[in-house]
Amino acid sequence: MTRVKRGKTAHKKREKLLKYTKGFKWGRKSKERAAKEALLHAWTHAFRGRKEKKRDYRSLWLTQINAASRTHGLTYSKLIAGLKKTNILIDRKILAGLAQNEPKVFEKIVEKIK
Repeated sequence: MTRVKRGKTAHKKREKLLKYTKGFKWGRKSKERAAKEALLHAWTHAFRGRKEKKRDYRSLWLTQINAASRTHGLTYSKLIAGLKKTNILIDRKILAGLAQNEPKVFEKIVEKIK
C-alpha cells in the first residue's frame, strides 16, 4: 500500500485562496491565514452590497422621476397615482430612463395623466 501525498492538493487550495485576495493590503494578500479571514469578511460585504445596490438604484430612479415630473408641474406622488389610475404599467426603472433619455415620450405620459 502506498501513502497519499497531499502536497499538490494543498498547494492548489492555497493558491486558489490567494488568487481571490489579489489587491488586498499587507499580509492579507500573501499569508494564508490572514487571507482566509479577509475573504470571509470581504464576501460578506459583497453579498450585502449586492442587496444594497438594488435599494440605491431604486432611490436614484425615484429622484430622477421626481425631478422630471416637477418640470411638467407634477409631484412624484401625483405622477405615480396618475399612472395607477390610468392603468399605465411602467416600472420606475423604465420611467427614470424615459425621463432622462426620451423627454418627449415622458412628456406624453405626463400629458396622458393630466
